[in-house]
Amino acid sequence: MARPTKNRQLANLPEFIKEAAWRQITESGASSLSLRGIARELGITAPAIYNYFPDRDALVTALIIDAFSSFGDRQLAARDAFAEPGRELERLRATGLTYRAWALDHPHRYLLIFGNPVPGYQPPMQELTPVMMRSLSGLTSCIAELHALGRIDLTGIPRPQLAPGDRFCGLLEAADGDMLNVYAVAVLIWSRVHGLVSLEISGKLPPFAGDGAALFEFELDSIARQFVRPPKELPSPGSKNGENL
Repeated sequence: MARPTKNRQLANLPEFIKEAAWRQITESGASSLSLRGIARELGITAPAIYNYFPDRDALVTALIIDAFSSFGDRQLAARDAFAEPGRELERLRATGLTYRAWALDHPHRYLLIFGNPVPGYQPPMQELTPVMMRSLSGLTSCIAELHALGRIDLTGIPRPQLAPGDRFCGLLEAADGDMLNVYAVAVLIWSRVHGLVSLEISGKLPPFAGDGAALFEFELDSIARQFVRPPKELPSPGSKNGENL
């Protein structure tokens, strides 16, 4: 790969640093990330990198933020492609299909944010939480919309309960009962989608599933049948939706 011209490189150095970091991760894994190696590739000194990323962890955080942002953009665009009233279930399905599509397009980004951690890296949750929440807001907003229409079946689903100091407390402490129900369903759906996608991109999906698309779409249909009521099955006025919650 030809190096950018010096003037262009200096003007966009943070982006060139991140691009070089992704190349390292793609070729050798996240554990091999090296600021000195990036400096050698770009033909700059290590202190030039430190002006933007004072250490490896700062660069990893920037990569994670970019990955979550890209993932969130795709999720929200998929949701918004079915914005018309009456297409709520299509919106939910679109976020699921896009989850897999983004992961297949960007497997190393997916693994960095959802899979193998970088050895010794301590994620700064205060910095990462907003972009993490936005990346999953496509899913949670679809669930919230269906819940508001009375179409989410909450039977038997426990509410999230976090111990004091849990890193997810900040996400849920301000949520009311309805949003806790929404998060509970969203987490269950995410965990099932995440499991299949993680197996597929790591090459561990059972061979009967072919390339993974058929099994993934079957699971999306299963999720819809389990959690989403058809309009004709809406609860009658005054009935309680998920009394155990």
